[in-house]
Amino acid sequence: MKYTQPMLKAGSLQDQVIVVTGGGSGLGKAMTTYFLELGAKVAITSRNMEKLQKTADELRTKTGGEVLCVACDVRDYDQVEAMLQQVLDTWGKVDSLLNNAAGNFISPTERLSANAFDVIIDIVLKGSKNCTLAFGKHWIKTKQEKATVLNIVTTYAYTGSAYVVPSATAKAGVLAMTRSLAVEWAKYGIRFNAIAPGPFPTKGAWDRLLPGDLRDKLDPAKKVPVGRVGVHQELANLAAYLMSDFSAYINGEVITIDGGEWLKGAGEMNGLESIPQEMWDRLEAMIRSKKSN
Repeated sequence: MKYTQPMLKAGSLQDQVIVVTGGGSGLGKAMTTYFLELGAKVAITSRNMEKLQKTADELRTKTGGEVLCVACDVRDYDQVEAMLQQVLDTWGKVDSLLNNAAGNFISPTERLSANAFDVIIDIVLKGSKNCTLAFGKHWIKTKQEKATVLNIVTTYAYTGSAYVVPSATAKAGVLAMTRSLAVEWAKYGIRFNAIAPGPFPTKGAWDRLLPGDLRDKLDPAKKVPVGRVGVHQELANLAAYLMSDFSAYINGEVITIDGGEWLKGAGEMNGLESIPQEMWDRLEAMIRSKKSN
């Protein structure tokens, strides 16, 4: 057995209904794939319905599982409630929520507008709060026996990190919410846990965070004691375990999966201190051009 292979036995998530925000691409897609392979029914949400439908078609073909696409802007509580209702109308229940939707970019904080800061806070912190509150209220009202919320945070949620301050601020809030509600809502049968991934390359996110040749200059693998970046299946294995009944006694934990990176040097983007001001101008222009495409 290798770390690149599935971990759990077949049927470990049989008949579970899981909602994955930001499930149309990247790590959300990888985790959704494995949930489906383990027998879950999965609703994937994002603002881009076209991307969701393309992903759903691909995953149905690959896994034979049931996938529901729901367009939803997690920043809008009414849309979140409508998304939840659509899942309930389709499958009659929802067992688990994976708060995965996120946004991030690198920048000296003094260059950020108030709106740019708010964009990240709204997606990551407000979006996770909206989904957690809507789903939690439903589970409590209906007296569902058990439910699970899994939040994707980051190692700099507890260390902080320069140059990604909006993300660090928002993720720290999500982590605090995870630990707080793990205690408060355990009496309702709702478990809360979080995963703090290190570098797991994805096309979209890494192009925004490390555009151009910056990825070569700041090779993430060189910062990881085990000498490599993460494989998506490793993260999917951990997420599936935390969604399953095998982890029924784990509550309020944040599990780091980063090969020891944060222990080697806290603050994932602190190395950007060496970038000269003129390079920030070029990077900003490159990021803006990608967003307009």
